[in-house]
Amino acid sequence: MTPIRVLHFADVHIGMENYGRTDPETGLSSRVRDFIRRMNEMIDFARESDVDITIFAGDAFKTRTPNPTYQREFAWAVRDLTELAPLVMLVGNHDLPPTQLKASSIEIYDTLAVPNVTLADEYAVHVINTKRGQVAVGAAPYPIRARLLEEEQTSGLTIAETDELLQGRLSAILDQLATEADQHDMPRILTGHFTVNGASWGSERGIMLGRDIQVMPSDVADPRWDYVALGHIHKHQNLTEGREGVPPVVYSGSLERIDFGEEHDPKGYCWVEIERGKAAWQFRRVNARPFVTVRADLRQSDDPTADLIEQIDERVDLDDAIVRVIVDLTPQSEARFNEAFIRDALRHAGVNSIAAIRKEVEQPLRARLGGSPEGLSDPELLDKYLLTKGVDPERRRALVAAAEEIFASKAGQESTT
Repeated sequence: MTPIRVLHFADVHIGMENYGRTDPETGLSSRVRDFIRRMNEMIDFARESDVDITIFAGDAFKTRTPNPTYQREFAWAVRDLTELAPLVMLVGNHDLPPTQLKASSIEIYDTLAVPNVTLADEYAVHVINTKRGQVAVGAAPYPIRARLLEEEQTSGLTIAETDELLQGRLSAILDQLATEADQHDMPRILTGHFTVNGASWGSERGIMLGRDIQVMPSDVADPRWDYVALGHIHKHQNLTEGREGVPPVVYSGSLERIDFGEEHDPKGYCWVEIERGKAAWQFRRVNARPFVTVRADLRQSDDPTADLIEQIDERVDLDDAIVRVIVDLTPQSEARFNEAFIRDALRHAGVNSIAAIRKEVEQPLRARLGGSPEGLSDPELLDKYLLTKGVDPERRRALVAAAEEIFASKAGQESTT
């Protein structure tokens, strides 16, 4: 039997505009265009590789109520994908409506009965016909607490007890999906949008909506499945790497970086060739926008601006990148630091966007030593002040000694009046 070719991706989050600027040609944020370009890269590969089925494991947009422009951009990608092969669209937490009676952000594809689209908004097994054979796809959309607990009595339970009840309920649902899929003699894929306990997080915690229900690894590493296509966590990872007798349980990760928490994370999608009982897969990297941190310790520098510019000129990874600069300074070197010159050097290096230039200045004595200045003598207060200004110890002692004479003279004059 010829293996069935599967494209697995997730967490597009169209609408993320961090560090972007308006593109004059399209009116879109440059960051939105980044996300669209990554999708186009992926679609080009799927076309060249003759994809049989696409699994989108949830989270099309940044928000639950995307504007029409973002909906249009995503719809073009859906059109391109469905021209190639059937598309299963799983509902993620960012796709859910703000209230139960409203439509999700991707429900329109089901309402319009868009050809080759299967909207997976319920826990169910779908048998999908592809040009190389049938595939059983078990769908586990983002778990909604209220729906999972509809028939449960939760009054009087603690938060921990409620979470345990939810986890048990979701575990039972996943087992039922595997049982149903096991009735089909064909390749089987489970796709889910949730957190598996033990997975490594990316930056998605900063844009999460609500509190997560975690799934135990044993609930998804089930040999009744041939491949488990997950979304929700932005960091690509295989949770069953090195294990035998269980399917690959894979987060494809997001297609584009969101912030500097993902600076070193590869971004992309998964390409899978699946047969009953076997799945060969690979992670395909996309040309995600580079995020680069330039860090320099300039506390001992006589010319901190020139030293940092020299470091920037030597870097080869700044072209077209989103860059932040973090510099360590003393109050004295900060006074000699010219931020405008640094920005000019970064632009000359071809950076796409300057996220920030953050100066971390050594704390003055007041902050380092703590405590209140109340109760300190005038010479002691002067000594602390001179220390914050970076005056060298020998000169500081001389100035304090001279000041003590002035303070004493002044005190003597006041005592005779």
